[in-house]
Amino acid sequence: METEVLLDAGAVSRCRRRVHLEADPAMRGVPLAPPDPAAEQRIADAAAHREVIRKRLVEAVPGAGWVTVPRDLPAEDRVRVTERALADEAEFIWGALLPPDREGHRRGGAELLVRSDGGYLPVLVVRHRVTDPGTGAVTTPPTVLDPGRAVVDEERKVRSHARDQLRLAHLRRMLQTLGRAAHRPLGGVIGLDADVVLWHDLAAPTWPGGRSALTEYDSRFADRVAVALAAANGEPELAEPSRVLECRTCPWWPTCEARLRAERDVSLVVRGEDAMELRRAGVSTVDKLAALDPADEPPVAWTSGPFGDAVALARAWLADLTVVRRVPEVTVPRGDVEVDVDMESFGESGAYLWGCLLSGVDIGVPQGYRAFATWDPLPTVDEARSFAEFWAWLREVRERTLAAGLTFRAYCYNALAENRWLFGSVERFAGRPGIPSRREVQSFVDSDEWVDLFRGVTDQFLCARGKGLKVIAPVAGFTWRDPEAGGEASMRWYRDAVGMDGGVPDDTQRERLLRYNEDDVQATRVLRDWMSGPANAIPYMGDL
Repeated sequence: METEVLLDAGAVSRCRRRVHLEADPAMRGVPLAPPDPAAEQRIADAAAHREVIRKRLVEAVPGAGWVTVPRDLPAEDRVRVTERALADEAEFIWGALLPPDREGHRRGGAELLVRSDGGYLPVLVVRHRVTDPGTGAVTTPPTVLDPGRAVVDEERKVRSHARDQLRLAHLRRMLQTLGRAAHRPLGGVIGLDADVVLWHDLAAPTWPGGRSALTEYDSRFADRVAVALAAANGEPELAEPSRVLECRTCPWWPTCEARLRAERDVSLVVRGEDAMELRRAGVSTVDKLAALDPADEPPVAWTSGPFGDAVALARAWLADLTVVRRVPEVTVPRGDVEVDVDMESFGESGAYLWGCLLSGVDIGVPQGYRAFATWDPLPTVDEARSFAEFWAWLREVRERTLAAGLTFRAYCYNALAENRWLFGSVERFAGRPGIPSRREVQSFVDSDEWVDLFRGVTDQFLCARGKGLKVIAPVAGFTWRDPEAGGEASMRWYRDAVGMDGGVPDDTQRERLLRYNEDDVQATRVLRDWMSGPANAIPYMGDL
């Protein structure tokens, strides 16, 4: 007897191996990786965002047409409430959980179902932006849930979010099974800004190759059902493990990692499609890749930079080397006066801490670590104060350095994060006391004074185990004082530090965050000193 398999919409975007593991009865009870604090925070933020939108919509469209399905009910009760609302032809059903489609192997629900065009349309409420400046998106105002009033938006274009469209397609198929789908294959999305309802035509040829979202969904879902059914019924595996970007936050990664390491799988050093192509060509292990000549043409169509780098990475992995030089001599820009900068943010809510480490020639500003923080829960206007104080201090250090005829450098690790909140703070708090102009910030970011050490590492090293600061700085001899130090853990510490969950703000967690931030800037300083000399003693890729 075939084991029942029910998949949610996420299965079509999920790693095929994860679909297999979740359906395999033999994997029940296997230890998983601990929950990702950042992911847990995103889930909590999304729930809060949905509740804000629900209240806004109910207030804007009052009347008896609303049915809310409580999320705290057992799943069976949520389904019964949803079925009753569908039978009563309610205008709007919030929090709907549809009955399982056992024949189609589907389960799922929608933030909102809207009665329209002879049935129901699904509407998602998500916590990411769904449009960009441009033209061509089909939208209605944020509280207008009637696609019949939608127009082509002259100010917005669709931001690509394949998962949204695939989830809408999943819900449409479920509604069709129930005989409750609207005639037109439409679905709506309300995003982070909640400034419009974006309407997708799920049958339109908007995907690569002229496919529609429904066509793409049907193909992917059929594949995932086959993978899950094979796993559930003990049949030969249709999805083997391979390291991909998703692995970093997947709870099943310990299981997959153990098998990949045991097999010395090539995806441990080469990811994605390139790893799959190498396997097809018989280069299935790190050992086989390391044995190739880096000067030769790759044996497959190659997309991941120089093929010789991949061979060198494989050789570094076999030699248990975290990094090797890809250049004959490692260099890093230095200054007479140097500042290491590290920013701490909380999701999309803002940057609550700018930490700085001043070193070098004495210019009359106290050297050492300095933190500019707000401990009001984000989002808060007090963030403008802390940012303005940080920028005023940085400006003073730069001006004093220039006045003394000295050179200045400021360092960070991966400027994408710092730059995002430099410009984001300027835009959100423009006009408040001490907030610089965008031009001033742009001038600094574009100058030689702002140095991204991550870029220096990327350009000058091959990193067999990743390029994160927590991986690279220990090679330079640095150790964090807190054994749990990491961006994900800091999210949890921050919640306690500001009493975000209704508790009393925890001063010990504030101290922990400051110590963690201080260690981060100390780590970049140690890394910079190492790159200025000792790093040239590590193996060169050409010598492996």
